[in-house]
Amino acid sequence: MSEFIFLSDNFGQDIIKSTIALFVVLDPLGIIPLYASITQKLEKAQRTTISKTVIITASLLLFAFAVAGNQIFAIFGISITSFMIAGGILLFIVAIELLTHGSWRYDNSDMATERGVVPIAFPLLAGPGAITTVIISFQTTGLVVTTLSILITIGITYAILLNSNKIFKVLGTRGSIIVTRVFAVLLAAIAVQFMIQGIREEFLT
Repeated sequence: MSEFIFLSDNFGQDIIKSTIALFVVLDPLGIIPLYASITQKLEKAQRTTISKTVIITASLLLFAFAVAGNQIFAIFGISITSFMIAGGILLFIVAIELLTHGSWRYDNSDMATERGVVPIAFPLLAGPGAITTVIISFQTTGLVVTTLSILITIGITYAILLNSNKIFKVLGTRGSIIVTRVFAVLLAAIAVQFMIQGIREEFLT
């Protein structure tokens, strides 16, 4: 572990690069339609609790895989490419749900605080792309840079989630429906890309 705790001469640049890369992969703005559709009928306090649950879950997953991702995969005998294929399939299922029903139906109304953990915390935020990003960051820039980049990105994401309903209210009901459907198509494309990339690297390289 000690070999990964180091500060390079380009410490500031490494943080900026790692943070930008992780933010782009997490794409918190892109999940606003899904998040709003899950939480729009809840009270403000419940939405705040869900936001915290999503952020804590995603953070723990990212930290765990950053530090021990390769070991975790090795224990279960899977590769990162297999993980990408599985994550892509799950994302595609979410996209189909959004296209056909306009929302993610598989939540439990008796467990409102747990809504959004799937699919928002995983696999949308802490998905194959983000997990791969933090594993590479940890191996190339060390623990400090990776930790700071995760904290910064997660902090920004939390702020976006807290204000997601305000953003969605500006769009209105019709605009929200349109945005949700468009987002679903983009999500399906991302899912297919994950699967294609995983299949290509697993079987064709």
